[in-house]
Amino acid sequence: MLAQAVEHLIKNIVDFPDDVSVKSHENARGELIRVRVNPEDIGRVIGRNGRTANAIRTVVQALSDHKVRVDIMDVRR
Repeated sequence: MLAQAVEHLIKNIVDFPDDVSVKSHENARGELIRVRVNPEDIGRVIGRNGRTANAIRTVVQALSDHKVRVDIMDVRR
């Protein structure tokens, strides 16, 4: 559910929504959600001084009942 929420949020703020990929993994420290976006959209997703990325992380943590980490990467990696 969290990965779908992150995907929905990010696809609505980027210029290339088809390049958005969201994958969720469980590990010992909690859940890890990896988000890949087009290199041209990375600035839009991170935002000025990381404000947009922090807002996404805050929303995800509010929806969750456990520890969740959100990593944002571009598709070149």
